[in-house]
Amino acid sequence: MARKAVAQELSRMRILEEARQLFIEHGYHALTMRSIAKSMGYSHGALYYHFSEKAELFYALVNEDFKMLLERQKDMLNRSRLGDIGQLEKLMHEFIRFGLDNPHHYEIMFMIKDPELLRYSREEQSQCLDLFAAVVRSVVSRQPGNEKKMYSLPWSLFMSMHGFISYNIHYNQAYQDVRKLAEQHVKYLCEGLQG
Repeated sequence: MARKAVAQELSRMRILEEARQLFIEHGYHALTMRSIAKSMGYSHGALYYHFSEKAELFYALVNEDFKMLLERQKDMLNRSRLGDIGQLEKLMHEFIRFGLDNPHHYEIMFMIKDPELLRYSREEQSQCLDLFAAVVRSVVSRQPGNEKKMYSLPWSLFMSMHGFISYNIHYNQAYQDVRKLAEQHVKYLCEGLQG
């Protein structure tokens, strides 16, 4: 009976909405289920009714972000021609913009080593990387003599973007702060693909 009252009182959606802001403000490691519940004015038991651990709660938020990133990328890809270098440039810009506009989420999605979190995000990471690799391979396949690069090049390009995003997250730079540098970075990477 008490669990039903808690469920009605504190919905999963409300927890997600309020926890999102707390994670953005404080980061993952600074929070506990107890501190999240306290900030919301509830006991930590109320959160455990909906989420078995902090990682599960955060994953619910991060999963939404992976979906948003994939939807934005797929929408952009549907509006451009497969194998076109311009398509790859747009995809890379979209990824950099997402990372810098959502730094706490990007850190959890792609940077954190915490085994508690890794088990929740592997599949979504793979979907993002597979989509990116497919676009890179479609561009590379149009150029003769690039067969050896088909599998290593997508990873190298991703790591270059990841380094750009990670560096700027470290120095608290938003996308708007480094937009011109991001554009140049993507341009140089894509020019390198064309020989």
